[in-house]
Amino acid sequence: MIPIRSVIVSAVLLSKQDGQVKILLMKRVKELFWSHVAGKIEQGETAIQAIVREVREETGVQVQILYSADYLEQFYEASSNVIEMIPAFVVYCEPQQEIILNHEHTEYGWYSLAEALEMAEFGGQRLLYQYLWDNFIYRKPSDLLKIKIH
Repeated sequence: MIPIRSVIVSAVLLSKQDGQVKILLMKRVKELFWSHVAGKIEQGETAIQAIVREVREETGVQVQILYSADYLEQFYEASSNVIEMIPAFVVYCEPQQEIILNHEHTEYGWYSLAEALEMAEFGGQRLLYQYLWDNFIYRKPSDLLKIKIH
């Protein structure tokens, strides 16, 4: 048996950089790969509270516009023998959004979809980024996915 676990949330931050929508990727200190925001849900938090906190902690961004991505990242974690199910969120940031990294990342950049797909370490990341572009950039997302955070 392989247990299914859901204790992590993730968010893809999008911002117009020099007139083009780009995705934020950060290089993780521990694993040395490029990724979007992700982190564990703390005791007593909802997924929404956790992702707002994680975005603020990892990037310094105060979330204003938040959507459910209507997407679950999923992968097998061999070291724990679990299948991780991670609800993904989308954060629309201000144009030319500034980022202040915390200790979890060594560097960051805003990248086009093509660049992000090339940099993504895992197939699941590439699927997520393409899905988000198709459903949040190329078309307007459903208002039903918008999350009120204030």
